[in-house]
Amino acid sequence: MMDINQIREYLPHRYPFLLVDRVVDLDVADTKTIRAYKNVSINEPFFNGHFPEHPIMPGVLIIEAMAQAAGILGFKMLDVKPADGTLYYFVGSDKLRFRQPVTPGDQLILEATFISSKRSIWKFACRASVDGKEVCSAEIICAERKL
Repeated sequence: MMDINQIREYLPHRYPFLLVDRVVDLDVADTKTIRAYKNVSINEPFFNGHFPEHPIMPGVLIIEAMAQAAGILGFKMLDVKPADGTLYYFVGSDKLRFRQPVTPGDQLILEATFISSKRSIWKFACRASVDGKEVCSAEIICAERKL
């Protein structure tokens, strides 16, 4: 549904912090959900130090990947892009849980569902999974800011 070139129009992140490779499903009208993925490769720069003998994707980057997917959903719901002068900042999470590690070769499936928006604070229910098994879940909180 969205390839990397289209994703780059909606996320200001660039290598090595662009953590969404493709959006495969997006519904801004009814369910207000997004489904995307990140292909996790041994070539990721963070694997050099986390951990060289037992590479594991850092949890904070899994959270960031979920937040980026949620950000795309927010941009699409508002029908705006960063080029229009709007950004989303990750400001917090609730109900955060990690269930298993993510390793090279995994395809990290990212899902986000809009929960609420009040005074430019957006909340999303997010989930990351690998091979159908949940690896992380959280409510991601973002602040919408005009530039």
